[in-house]
Amino acid sequence: MTDFDVGSQHPQGCGESLRAARERAGMSLQDVSQRLKMPSRVLQALEAGQWEQLGGAVFVRGQLRSYARLVGIDVEPFLQQAAIGPVQPAELVSHSYTPRFQHFFESAKRRAVYVVLTVVIVTPVWMGLRPQLGKSPANTTASLDVVPAETAGPAQTHGRPAATRSQATPYVASMAPIPRAAAPWLSLRFKGDSWVEVNAPDGRKVEHALIKSGEERRYARGEVGRVKLGDATAVEVQHAGSTVDLAPYQRANVARFAVSSEGSLAPVGD
Repeated sequence: MTDFDVGSQHPQGCGESLRAARERAGMSLQDVSQRLKMPSRVLQALEAGQWEQLGGAVFVRGQLRSYARLVGIDVEPFLQQAAIGPVQPAELVSHSYTPRFQHFFESAKRRAVYVVLTVVIVTPVWMGLRPQLGKSPANTTASLDVVPAETAGPAQTHGRPAATRSQATPYVASMAPIPRAAAPWLSLRFKGDSWVEVNAPDGRKVEHALIKSGEERRYARGEVGRVKLGDATAVEVQHAGSTVDLAPYQRANVARFAVSSEGSLAPVGD
């Protein structure tokens, strides 16, 4: 409830006084609208007494006072006629109280649901791992202290089995690093779709197609003589393990460069 009821009957003469004062000042509704930055429909509603169309009471009071201040009249008597009693605070009623027994019951029910869900999830996993946990590791694990022997099959000598012979094979640990695959001499990594044209040193076309984003092309030394990239911003060029800055070879959005026999890159024309 507000301290001013815009839905009640407005004070008689307030709107007429505003309109008469405006006309005496020689101003139109458009003039007042421009000066107060207020829509013309609001001014018309104030003059017609249709305050219920303007929203809350606090807005109506502010609009009336601004209008009256501009045309030079006092609307406070009219506002006092429309005033009503003081604001009565709303009575707050709680609807969320839960009895202690009901709260205990709901808490126990939630815990029971949690326990049931845990059992349902854990039991199948435990049943699936149980056969593996029961296996003896002796059948699949060999001691590092035992050197395996190569045993020859039994041979017959004059009707009697010959003694088996075994020869221990020593294990040798090597500290030499495992060789890694050499990096490609020239690679093109596509971060977006781009036309590419790659020619061999003899002019033969090695690649001439639209390469999709996420693909990569790798070339060995001596395989590439000239490269043309339709969208240089979508391609990352790696040369001898280093990223190549395409700005010196780029015109507009197209990059062109040649690869010499020594491995250096140089810009080329169309």
